[in-house]
Amino acid sequence: MNKSLRVRLAALLCLSALAPLAAHAAISAGEKLYQAHCAACHGVKLEGATGPSLIDQVWLHGAPTKANLITVISKGVADKGMPPWSPTLNATQIAQLADYVALSARTGGKTAAAAAPAATAAAAAPAAPSDKTAAILSGLKLPKGFRIAVYADKVETARSMAVSGSGVVYVGSRKAGKVYALVDENKDGVAEKVITIAEGLQNPIGVTLLNGALYVAEISRIIRFDNIDATYAAKPAYKVVKDDLPKETWHGEKFIKAGPDGKIYVPIGAPCNTCNKEDQPYSKLWRMNADGSNFEEYARGIRNTVGFAWHPVTKEMWFTDNGPDMMGDNSPSCELNVAPKAGLHFGFPYCHGGVLPDPEFGKLQSCEQFVAPVAKLGPHVAPLGLGFYTGTQFPAQYRNNLFIAEHGSWNRENKIGYKVSLVTLYNSKVVSITTFIDGFLRDGDEVVGRPVDIAVLADGSMLVSDDHGGRVYRVTYAGK
Repeated sequence: MNKSLRVRLAALLCLSALAPLAAHAAISAGEKLYQAHCAACHGVKLEGATGPSLIDQVWLHGAPTKANLITVISKGVADKGMPPWSPTLNATQIAQLADYVALSARTGGKTAAAAAPAATAAAAAPAAPSDKTAAILSGLKLPKGFRIAVYADKVETARSMAVSGSGVVYVGSRKAGKVYALVDENKDGVAEKVITIAEGLQNPIGVTLLNGALYVAEISRIIRFDNIDATYAAKPAYKVVKDDLPKETWHGEKFIKAGPDGKIYVPIGAPCNTCNKEDQPYSKLWRMNADGSNFEEYARGIRNTVGFAWHPVTKEMWFTDNGPDMMGDNSPSCELNVAPKAGLHFGFPYCHGGVLPDPEFGKLQSCEQFVAPVAKLGPHVAPLGLGFYTGTQFPAQYRNNLFIAEHGSWNRENKIGYKVSLVTLYNSKVVSITTFIDGFLRDGDEVVGRPVDIAVLADGSMLVSDDHGGRVYRVTYAGK
């Protein structure tokens, strides 16, 4: 054997030895891409979630080749709701993702590390998602660089949220009568577990955390689960903190939140569309000590607030308020208000939207007597939960600005709302209100989601609850 032939043979043997390592590296990269972009629909282990399993041996689209799998991932399958990934991933990433999915399908979902040496170029095309979730995600519109995925589903009538220091997301519900814990154990941005903490409660929409305890607001009482992060998985017992709240169900569901002063804040809405209950507990915002004592009025003239938060710098309370119905499609406007101190009156039932006297009660008081809203959000948009962005993942211009979940109108001829709005502030003053997430309302009439509340995770991503679809979405930023 001459020297030249020996050199070429050695090179071939070296390449043969390196090939499994290269394949393993490609599969590892593909697995990371899968967890980031595909697991929300197809499951962390490709077992299927809201989308079909990718480890089944039956494929619906195309021949079982890598080339066809790349085509499906790149172009998507529009009629089945699978979005195209070529605008998001480059050709190398799509090839890595195809390798990982194809190998997992052939090996029945074994780990990439165990299966990588057997990797080949042959692959089968996956079944495109046929579920509604994929179609919903593909139709949601966000600013450039932002992505939205499902953090958790099967969260029936998901309403307000509270995030613990360990990252557990607690969620109240509406008609389900349940309180959930969403747990992302492997920190991949998807909650693998949806655990029911309690059930059989009366519309427990409000949840908040204080001193390691989870407070839950039902219609007529507030209960507390102590040491919740250590007990949520074991159907923990609760203590009744307060049980003498009004029992009326019209605007009787109660948002709840712990303030920077260590007190628990809870509203009592008007038990009507418009009525004068100034001499009763209704149409007011209240606060109390952590043990339920010293229940005192904080603000009044509030028809029905289902969301409030404190500015991260000024510590002033900002809250939404829903305007009355039956006054026309285009009036009055729902409100965004600021309560920097106790004792303020925000106009209900005499004045709506800061400028519109009530047809019945407006003659008793003028609008100029009350605190005007800092922003008018639009008629019947039903603003609910809101949250200041305190993370660092989003670009700097989002820091300390306000996101509002607009649940959407229910009896307006042309629906409005059904989105997440961004309120841009400067020196704590409203500069502009723009749409941040759009697409929960399709073709002017089809409702695919109704945003309820906003929460920020420790990694800077943002959660949005949806009681229409029973989901919690996660928004991330991957732009430059």
